[in-house]
Amino acid sequence: MGDPRLAITRRELGAITSEKTIVLALLIQLFIAAFSSFLVVGLVSLYDPGSVSDGQIVTVGVAGDASESVEDAVRSVRGSRARFFESRDQAERAFENGGVDALLLANQRDDDRIGVETVVPKGSLRTTLIVTQVREVLEALERDERVARQNELSATPVNLPPEVSASPYFGFTYTILLPLLCLLPVFISGSLVVDSITEERERGTFELLRVAPITLVDIVDGKLFAAVVLAPAQVALWLVLLTVNGISISDVGLLLVFVTALTLVVVSGGAGIALFFGDRQRSQLAYSTGLLLFFASLVFLPEHPSSTIARLAIDSAAPISFISVAGALVVGALCLGLLREFARRTGKDQL
Repeated sequence: MGDPRLAITRRELGAITSEKTIVLALLIQLFIAAFSSFLVVGLVSLYDPGSVSDGQIVTVGVAGDASESVEDAVRSVRGSRARFFESRDQAERAFENGGVDALLLANQRDDDRIGVETVVPKGSLRTTLIVTQVREVLEALERDERVARQNELSATPVNLPPEVSASPYFGFTYTILLPLLCLLPVFISGSLVVDSITEERERGTFELLRVAPITLVDIVDGKLFAAVVLAPAQVALWLVLLTVNGISISDVGLLLVFVTALTLVVVSGGAGIALFFGDRQRSQLAYSTGLLLFFASLVFLPEHPSSTIARLAIDSAAPISFISVAGALVVGALCLGLLREFARRTGKDQL
C-alpha cells in the first residue's frame, strides 16, 4: 500500500478545481502575469501619475506678492509652465475660463514664511496629473527656500542623497508587481488549508478515516504538502510569464526557495488554527487576523520579505537578503515541527 499522505495530497490538489474562489484568484493572478507588459503601463499611471505626463504641459497661474519665488519653482519642474497675474481676481477668472490648469496664490506672511494657496479643478481624468505637477512645484519651492535660507540655520543639516534618475516602470515592476505575484499565492495556500481541514471536520469525513491505518499527523502532512507545493508552482509559472513579457528575473531558484519557506510558515499557522477552532468561520477569521498581524510585524525585520523578493529578482541581493531566506527556512521548519506535535497530541480529539 502506498503512502496515505500522498493519496491525501493528490485528493487535495484535485479538489482545488472545485473551489471557485481559489480558481478565480488564480485566474486573476494568471491574467496579471500573462499581460503584465500591458497592465504595467496603466498601473504605473496610478502608482506614479507623473510618469505618463510626457508631452503634456500643465499651465499654472501664479499671483501674490511672493509669486516670483513660485514662478522660479514652476519653471524648474519639467512639464509645467507659469503664467503670472497681477491680482487674485485676474488669476481666478483665468482659471474659471480654462486659461490655466491650476492656481498658486503665494503671499509673504508676517513670520517671514511663504503661504501658498493652491486651487485645482474638480475630479477628472486630468486632475490627478495636475495635482502631481503642483506637488512637484511645491516641493521645488521648498528646496529653493531651504537653499536660500541655509545661512539662517543654527545647525548644519544632513546632506540629502543625490537624486537618481530611475524609471517608474522599473520601480513598480520589481517593488510592487513582483512581490504581489509572489506573496498572493502564499496567502491563498494558507486559506486553502484552513478550508480543507475545517470542511473535513464539519462534514464528518474525519470519522471515516478511523477505519484506515492513518493518523491525524498523516492527514495534516498530506494537506500541508498540497498547499505548500501549490504556491511555488504558481510563482514559477508567474515568473515564466513575466520573462516572456520582457521582465528579467534573476535568482529564480532562491526566489522559489524563499516563497516555499514563507508558504510553510503561513500554511503551518493556518493548519494549526483550523485544528484548534474546528469550524470554518472562526478559523478563517483567526487566520485572516493572524496573517495581517504577522505581516505587519515583519516591518521590524532588517529587511521586509517584499524587499528581499525585489533584491533577488534584480540580482542585487545583500547579505541580509540571504540571511532572510535562511531565516525563513528555519522558521518554516520550526512551524512544521510545532504543528506536527500539536496534531499528534490532539489527534484523538480531532478524530
